[in-house]
Amino acid sequence: MTKGGLAAGLAVSVLVVMAAAIGATAVLLPPTSTSALATPQFVEEAAVAGIDHRYDGEFEFFVGGGVAVFDCDADGRPDLYLAGGSEPAALYHNDSRPTGTLQFSHRPDPETDLVRVTGAYPLDIDGDQQVDLAVLRHGENVLLRGLGDCRFERANEAWGFDGGSLWTTAFSATWEESATWPTIAFGNYLNEESTDRSRHCHDNELVRPRATDDGFAASIPLSPGWCALSILFSDWDRSGRRDLRVSNDRHYYSDDSAGEEQLWRVAVGEPPRPYTQDEGWQTVRVWGMGIASTDVTSDGYPDYYLTSQGDNKLQVLADGPAQPRYEDIALERGVTVHRPYSGDTDLLSTAWHAEFQDVNNDTFADLFVAKGNVEAMPDYAALDPSNLLIGQPDGTFIESSEAAGIVSYARARGAAMVDFNLDGMLDLVVVNRRENIKLWRNVGSGSATQPAPIGNWLAVHLEQSGPNPDAIGAWLEVKIGDRTVEREVTVGGGHAGGQLGWIHCGLGSADQAEVRVRWPDGETGPWLRLPANSFAVLERGADAAQPWLPAPN
Repeated sequence: MTKGGLAAGLAVSVLVVMAAAIGATAVLLPPTSTSALATPQFVEEAAVAGIDHRYDGEFEFFVGGGVAVFDCDADGRPDLYLAGGSEPAALYHNDSRPTGTLQFSHRPDPETDLVRVTGAYPLDIDGDQQVDLAVLRHGENVLLRGLGDCRFERANEAWGFDGGSLWTTAFSATWEESATWPTIAFGNYLNEESTDRSRHCHDNELVRPRATDDGFAASIPLSPGWCALSILFSDWDRSGRRDLRVSNDRHYYSDDSAGEEQLWRVAVGEPPRPYTQDEGWQTVRVWGMGIASTDVTSDGYPDYYLTSQGDNKLQVLADGPAQPRYEDIALERGVTVHRPYSGDTDLLSTAWHAEFQDVNNDTFADLFVAKGNVEAMPDYAALDPSNLLIGQPDGTFIESSEAAGIVSYARARGAAMVDFNLDGMLDLVVVNRRENIKLWRNVGSGSATQPAPIGNWLAVHLEQSGPNPDAIGAWLEVKIGDRTVEREVTVGGGHAGGQLGWIHCGLGSADQAEVRVRWPDGETGPWLRLPANSFAVLERGADAAQPWLPAPN
């Protein structure tokens, strides 16, 4: 999203009023609600929205199936890039009218209609304020340079990037200190040609910028690799250094003594290395499919939800940030969701993408977990609907998918919760294996013809000049009355896909909030007061936010 594109959506007659509120001195806000709001209702609109797309293919596409959500033409609306597996990937432009039904149009192009795509992540790699795409494939990975107006070109050769020929299923990115180009990481899966029973999996790869900082150097192997299905750069100890979490599929571990979840220390000027048990890292083995992160415990540090087959994990720091020692609180918080709530309730579930968002705008994080059988595994549920877990004030979660109207027995893979029609209510897109995607419009407490918002909200976009224009690695603090919510800005995690754009924050009953940004290098901006139910751009160095309004189609 570029400054020029944002400016195109401004409505000057409204901005004068909003600017006075946004730049004002912070004041004491009224206390926020201490109870969770109702579960919103959803209406499925994939077909009427114009989307016909599925993730297909045989064994090499049992995993993957992600979606990248980003604004490809700077109109402020989130667009879609959908992995296709054996079928071509597809770019869909968001034509939705503000607050209206969801509408998308297919944008075919040889550059984006790649086959053998497992997933994709959006990122402004070269800092030109046009969003690029890291496209993951069973085969050569491809970096696509954004040209504006939803057009892309292959950039592997221009940027010195070797896409290899492996089976890639995960991606994450960060900027190391003052580097102009990002450090990117790729999680690789099964080595189908290996005859070594102790090494079923490809090594993962870390790719740092060249010394000239104008492209990428040769990749650094992260060995051993244990068949990664999700990776995430995250500042787990709030030190300013972003280390790399790796969630692995234990199905391909050679035995019970080899293979585990991993955390790689990635420090400037040092080779990457895995944390050890002597440093506090504890052995955890799951059928690791996805990673979601947020500060569930409100202690100022990110917590991590790990999806798996059967028992899912919610990891929190056990003894503070001195060492990366985690304990699992999934059971006490109600998020193990190891069996279906409907369908094959006597069998274990298979979970893939997970994502924390505030779907009912009450300030408490909710959790979506996409589920679906790998293919036809008889010991696991075939009828395995995804979970929508509504967060409560005490930190627990309540299963609410049936109440929300999103029960589906399609085999889900990747997903994203995002406000497609810019009405302040988070919608849901889910990529399914061998079936059309699901596109659920959030209508709040209303209906398809008469939506009714639940709770107030705020959407912000971070912007800084030079490299890393979207401030990946920043922390956003949102103060709502006597409650402060912190969000780390990341690219990675999930299952084979992620999003870049507006950061959505529920405000409950509050009619305003205070926000400030801790930028990736640690500099902290001023507190700014923003009105509820508005969009705002927070530009580094500015003493006031820039209001934004969507232009009509």
